[in-house]
Amino acid sequence: MKLIRPLLVSFGALTLITGAAYPAVVTGLARMAFPWKSQGSLIRVQGQVRGSRLIAQATEDPRYFWCRPSSTSTFPTNAAASGGSTLAGSNPELAALVARRVQVLRTSDPGNRAPIPQDLVTASASGLDPDISPDAARWQAPRIARVRGLAEGDVLGLVNAHLERRLAGPPCVNVLELNLALESLGKAGE
Repeated sequence: MKLIRPLLVSFGALTLITGAAYPAVVTGLARMAFPWKSQGSLIRVQGQVRGSRLIAQATEDPRYFWCRPSSTSTFPTNAAASGGSTLAGSNPELAALVARRVQVLRTSDPGNRAPIPQDLVTASASGLDPDISPDAARWQAPRIARVRGLAEGDVLGLVNAHLERRLAGPPCVNVLELNLALESLGKAGE
């Protein structure tokens, strides 16, 4: 009993310190130093949460920009099931999947014969990538302009206004932020 009591006291103290006190202090400091980021980088419009800046928002609505394909299970961009498809480039199943995605994009905009950017037909490693390349956004601009009854130049201007330059890597466009800005151009076609 002499050995068990100090062991239990030490275990209880360490559990309180590392399992409760430390996480509470770190969370409190993060909320003070980075309030927006520590709350999940949620984007609110008129007090309503529209999504997170960090997680893709999948849609097949032709009026909006589409994010990268997602390989998450149960539904696209399922944050609880983050992960890639793990299909090798030599796997015929991957080739068939990409071919189906190309067909969906060509069907959504039959007049667009430009090469489809790779990030519109391949999933990211997480399946949750909120960003697309500027080329992927520009490729979708004609469809969105046509469906919404907007000038293509206005849609392209919106894409260019939302380009993000990173410290490392190529520029990107956040799809959720771009779609919210698109809504502000007008709701024609709805």
